[in-house]
Amino acid sequence: MISLSDPRFETEEIDAVRTVLEDGMVADGPEVRRFETEFADYCGADHAVGTANGTAALHAALEALDIGEGDTVVTTPLSFVASANAIRLAGATPVFADIDPLTYNLDPSAAERAVREHDADAILVVHLYGLPADMHAFQDIAADEDVDLIEDCAQAHGATYRGQSVGTFGDAAAFSFYPTKNMTTGEGGMILTDDNRVAERVASYINHGRTGDDAYAHTRVGHNYRMTSIAAAIGRVQLERLPEWVKRRRQNARRLTAALDDVVGIDAPVEPDGTNHAYHQYTVRAEDREELKEHLADEGVDSGVYYPTPIHELGAYEGFDAETPAAETAADEVLSLPVHPGLSEADLDRIVEALGTPRNRTPL
Repeated sequence: MISLSDPRFETEEIDAVRTVLEDGMVADGPEVRRFETEFADYCGADHAVGTANGTAALHAALEALDIGEGDTVVTTPLSFVASANAIRLAGATPVFADIDPLTYNLDPSAAERAVREHDADAILVVHLYGLPADMHAFQDIAADEDVDLIEDCAQAHGATYRGQSVGTFGDAAAFSFYPTKNMTTGEGGMILTDDNRVAERVASYINHGRTGDDAYAHTRVGHNYRMTSIAAAIGRVQLERLPEWVKRRRQNARRLTAALDDVVGIDAPVEPDGTNHAYHQYTVRAEDREELKEHLADEGVDSGVYYPTPIHELGAYEGFDAETPAAETAADEVLSLPVHPGLSEADLDRIVEALGTPRNRTPL
């Protein structure tokens, strides 16, 4: 079976971890500071703060922006549940606005209406599947409505919008380094911001509310959301490979999109002008999704559904209402195919053949 993801650890990652183990400083330490600096430089941000995972990064970013009890945050219903959970963990209430049916990202017009209707305090944008959202539109809304703008970049390492890295458009941004992402640290996350105050508050919040050099100067309530040096060591190696991996993902995506040109009933993902898709997922749309999924499995090609249920329809969100028909339709039709950089030419040939070329396509 051609897998949907293929996290890779080679000699360099093993050597980097060995060095940390031999050093003995396996928890937070200088290795984390080095990874933070290198990730901030890669993205073009002033500050980066490593965290234990992507959800912790989102939660800490919201806390640092003073989003909490009584506040509302407009976000997308088509995302991993962590996007909305982080809002609730901060004490605020998520409000779900509809998506753009072509990009699957939060629709700026729908978000703007939701901000005004609910007198919202922030917008949390998700760059779903690795495709940047329309960030200039969201920056304009945030400025006009005087609300904070947070980017969920958990799936978008290496993606750019108008030539600028995602994670550098809002007041704060959160990345995830879960094993299926475009790069991984095993588990891990990162917060980016250009705001000195937010950076200081995030660093304090993830470290039990400590400030300054006094280990027992807990000036605010916080969490232990710190990244380990072991994770940072892996991340530094993976970050060096990220540009090549994203390039491979984009090449693989072009091959799949070309193959789908003449295939009826399967819509390839779009890449609007000015965006550079990082293709964490190559997500097609098919009305007969389950039939396609079964067909691919029979041909030895794995696939996945991200996400089958809009967040507001999950059990944990009982009582949350939302009018999001585009998101609900997408949840019934999206299907992600293998696009990772570990795919061989033979793998791609097999996927293309399974999807059905004009020459030999078998109706699904």
